[in-house]
Amino acid sequence: MKKTSIIIFFLMSYTASFGQEELKIWNEFINLVRNNRMTEDKIKPLSQLGDKFKPVLLSYLDSVRLQASPDDWRSVPEIIKIDDRIQFIVPWTTRSQRVDYCFSFILVGSQWFFQHLESIFIRLDKLPSLPASKFPDVSDQQKAWAREEIYWSFIIQNIYLPLATEKGKEYTLNLLKDGAGYFVGAKTWVPFSAPHKAFILYLCWEQANLRGNNVTLEKLTDTQAIVHLETQFFYLYFIAGHLKSRISIEDYKQIFETIWQDRAKNAGWNLNITYSPDFKVDFIFTRYK
Repeated sequence: MKKTSIIIFFLMSYTASFGQEELKIWNEFINLVRNNRMTEDKIKPLSQLGDKFKPVLLSYLDSVRLQASPDDWRSVPEIIKIDDRIQFIVPWTTRSQRVDYCFSFILVGSQWFFQHLESIFIRLDKLPSLPASKFPDVSDQQKAWAREEIYWSFIIQNIYLPLATEKGKEYTLNLLKDGAGYFVGAKTWVPFSAPHKAFILYLCWEQANLRGNNVTLEKLTDTQAIVHLETQFFYLYFIAGHLKSRISIEDYKQIFETIWQDRAKNAGWNLNITYSPDFKVDFIFTRYK
């Protein structure tokens, strides 16, 4: 009995010590961020992103600092340590909402380095016993973001940039036009309206329900339609970070406008696109009967 008690005491002491070491790292990090003293020499990005990603991560941490509420700085994180990596999961204020973030660190000897920050993480460490056919999930909004990030990252980095360098922007932009097929989808999936109105209605449905964007249909007549969009497409550019370092906002906008001008043209609409400072978008469609 005595021996068992000693073993339990040892294990409890070891666990407490383990947690205290990680909390010490977290508190050092939080103090640096809070006092705006975090520097690039304390950052080691994922190897696939490289050192050029250091300024991007530093800017993310600056955003974390600026948006934080007083309670955020006092939050006690959940700690997960695997080999030389430590993850701290903690709720944090973003755009006036509390979102769970995963702050990732890597240990090099006795030194810690900030590695990554992510608001989408899948708790596959909490699988039920096997065999398993259901898996931990994320919210619909997070899945919409993930779909758009995967899709546009591939299009920009694997198709647009290589082909634009090899064959020019005009050639590459023409490859991205899908207006004819998009209009066929609108007419067949929304068969209960005139084709030009079906296009507008389908646009709203597709952008809201497939793409996960905030969409407001403000006006729809036979000769005019107004649609207000908050797009994952533009949020990706400013939040994801890896796109901003590869393509200018002017070229990124040109991709967006080429696709939507082609779609509008195929559906018989003229399209004027206007932007607010935070790249919320207004589509103003006009046509003649």
